[in-house]
Amino acid sequence: MSPSKTTPDVRHACVTLFGVYFVVFCFGWYSLHVFIMVVLSYSIMIHASSSSVHRYSFLAAMGYLTVCQISRVYIFSYGILTTDFSGPLMIITQKITSLAFQVHDGIGRRAEDLTPEQLRLAVRTRPSFLEYLSYHLNFMSVLAGPCSNYKDYIAFIEGRHVHMKLLDVNWKQKGHDKLPDPSPNRAVVHKLCIVLVSLVLFLKLTKMFPYMYIVDDSFIAEASFLSRLGYLYIITQVWRPKYYFAWTLADAVNNAAGYGFSGIDERGNSRWDLISNLNIWNIETATSFKMYIDNWNIQTATWLKRICYDRVPWYPTVMTFLLSALWHGVYPGYYFTFITAIPATLAARAVRNNFRHYFLSSRTRKLLYDILTWVTTQLAICYTVAPFSLLAVEPTIKFYRSMYFYLHIICIFVLLLLPIKPQRCIPKHAQNATTKNCFNNEKIK
Repeated sequence: MSPSKTTPDVRHACVTLFGVYFVVFCFGWYSLHVFIMVVLSYSIMIHASSSSVHRYSFLAAMGYLTVCQISRVYIFSYGILTTDFSGPLMIITQKITSLAFQVHDGIGRRAEDLTPEQLRLAVRTRPSFLEYLSYHLNFMSVLAGPCSNYKDYIAFIEGRHVHMKLLDVNWKQKGHDKLPDPSPNRAVVHKLCIVLVSLVLFLKLTKMFPYMYIVDDSFIAEASFLSRLGYLYIITQVWRPKYYFAWTLADAVNNAAGYGFSGIDERGNSRWDLISNLNIWNIETATSFKMYIDNWNIQTATWLKRICYDRVPWYPTVMTFLLSALWHGVYPGYYFTFITAIPATLAARAVRNNFRHYFLSSRTRKLLYDILTWVTTQLAICYTVAPFSLLAVEPTIKFYRSMYFYLHIICIFVLLLLPIKPQRCIPKHAQNATTKNCFNNEKIK
């Protein structure tokens, strides 16, 4: 169904019908929650004013998702995992709120009040019902995501997606008479190989290293603190391939459909990482908490940044982590993880701002700094995310006690002892000038 041979409406209809079929096939009657949420949100999109559409959409989507999460966890007693319909609801919540904020930016706010990124993503016309259904229910992302920008998705459906990215390169200077037609085949095969390796590793290693062993009474009593810390690192590594598998497969599905082209790299190769959800190398070699977060579940982190961190007037880090916990669900372990991540992020930022510049004078010092920060980052991540897998309160508290609350104590000492240097901010008048220039360029385009 190439866009050169098929109209956008036909493409919209087909991806929607396949998406609806996949949801019904996987979740049966529970799929009604997905459809109710989408129809309800479209009603808000059409009838709410441009000045408040983002608020009503956010409250409706997050409220409905939270009610479903509560019923799934507490009414069904942490169960019905075989029919866990909350996954699609989480992805659709991201899309509903992202589009609502972008419509608000495009119709309900002045251009000079927007940041350059908000101006670039702003949607200036409300979508039709078919476009709305296609964006939220398309088969490529309805089950496992990722969430992508509405304007990018519409450009893909209309056949403008790849050409828009290619126009950034002067192809005549490179000896081309016309724009090339990049193929996603190489990227898809590469990602499917990662999927296969991740699947094999996860299935083999999780049997050898069960996660709940970290809170086993005999293990806690007999193993030393360093042994428990080492096992914590191993099981965290063992459970990561599950996410590598799901997110890389979802990315490959979109690429195979022709969606996800992001341009040409410096070597002249096509890049298909526009909606990639992770960077495995940067995750495994992360030397800071921020570097890890920036490369893990990338599209969710981007969503949180655009609708929360960039918009809330106070405590953006705290509010963003709390929203992330609420979006993930109502298991207590999620809140332990994200609340612990707040002081860990602030402490890591304080250490970096106060000490990093002392290690930049030579390559040896910089290497030493990278090694030290890699070790501390990986151990901090292991400690922080453990409750995310333990889920309940009792095993989480047992885990914290077995680890002597070491990360909590270290973060508190760091925040009390080290000065927190304020981040540089762009003056408001300079930001407005940049936005005006972007707006003028947008109008020219």
